[in-house]
Amino acid sequence: MFENLSDRLERSFKLLKGEGRITELNVAETLKDVRRALLDADVNYKTAKQFIDKVREEATGQKVLTAVKPGQMIVKIIHDQLAELMGGESVDIDLKGSPAVILIAGLQGSGKTTFSGKLASLLKNKRSKSPLLVAGDVYRPAAINQLQVLGEQIGVPVYTEEGSMEPVKIAKNAVRHAKEKGFDVVIIDTAGRLAIDEQMMNEIAAVKKAVNPHEILFVVDSMTGQDAVNTAKEFNDRLNFDGVVLTKLDGDTRGGAALSIRSVVNKPIKFIGTGEKLDALDVFHPSRMADRILGMGDVVTLVERAQEQFDEEEARRLQKKIAKNQFNFDDFLKQISQIKKMGNLKDLASMIPGMGKVMKNMDFDDDAFKGIEAIIHSMTPEERDNPAIINGSRRKRIARGSGSTIQDVNRLMKQFEDTRKMMRMMTTGGRKKMARMMGNMPFGK
Repeated sequence: MFENLSDRLERSFKLLKGEGRITELNVAETLKDVRRALLDADVNYKTAKQFIDKVREEATGQKVLTAVKPGQMIVKIIHDQLAELMGGESVDIDLKGSPAVILIAGLQGSGKTTFSGKLASLLKNKRSKSPLLVAGDVYRPAAINQLQVLGEQIGVPVYTEEGSMEPVKIAKNAVRHAKEKGFDVVIIDTAGRLAIDEQMMNEIAAVKKAVNPHEILFVVDSMTGQDAVNTAKEFNDRLNFDGVVLTKLDGDTRGGAALSIRSVVNKPIKFIGTGEKLDALDVFHPSRMADRILGMGDVVTLVERAQEQFDEEEARRLQKKIAKNQFNFDDFLKQISQIKKMGNLKDLASMIPGMGKVMKNMDFDDDAFKGIEAIIHSMTPEERDNPAIINGSRRKRIARGSGSTIQDVNRLMKQFEDTRKMMRMMTTGGRKKMARMMGNMPFGK
């Protein structure tokens, strides 16, 4: 997401490179290019115009410190205005009710049912809630089945009424059931259509009236661009929803919906879907998204994801092994497993400042570690525990067993040794040595 926009903005900022100060003339040229980049990213025309006007107003006549170049100042102003455009601050969902009732709305195919499952998983695992999913899409049998499968995968019950074609009655009964059984959150999945129609709008309005939800979330497929913004406006006029959920942000989307929707409907973006896995759901942070658009990475989200997988006891055990130079291939496998749980590799790379641009043309997929894992699993327990015994004949056997080449095995062995050395240096005893090494390098002086 936003790759093209990020590239275009970077080219725009280069127009100011070497300029001694910000003037109306050089700002005008840069902002003309920025506006074109926003429109190409499918940002609403009115939104793009208002954005450029605000940046121009902020930038023109801005006193630039001698330590800050004009290009850097414009980047800072655009970053702040992008964050403001997307809402400024993150906004949480309302879970105060007993139970808290969350109504999910949107067109068919926008990802409502999948989001319902992801939200239930997030509330259960990260907020210690006891959610109940409600299958309220009575027109699409596959939706009920899909929700049941999702519920089973995350260990969350799904309320259904077999044969019933009355979504209002189902929703009311589900809330009553939740109160009786002690669920503290009710997530109601509703029917969608391929396009907005009167019957669907009347129906979801009736469900809203019947259960009086604490939160109405409008789910929209970000890949539909400007259509997403127009649809959001029509839904908001009828439902007055509380927040927006942007799905499929990991796809080939130009990002216009994320930048336009907040200013058009004046409702916050609360969540973004970043992949197919059930944990691929993030709270939306405007400032962090602005960082990513401008190629600055998103270290805070990266750290948060790492902390979710962090096991303090395991870390202490590992640190002791590293200090004694006993880090082995079983430990290596565990580290790979933790990285995989953090999310899509390309997405993770984009959170590291500067890495998104370096890796944007590289192909990452969920099977990126498959070859490495196959090689390690072809080793005997003794070989995994003591890699030093893996000689030439053992490497041949491992290559045959994993369906790889001896070169692949040799490459992994080298990577493993390099990783082990680096990890030793990162322990307390090795940091001084590492600092000395860095100091002896040309860039360290």
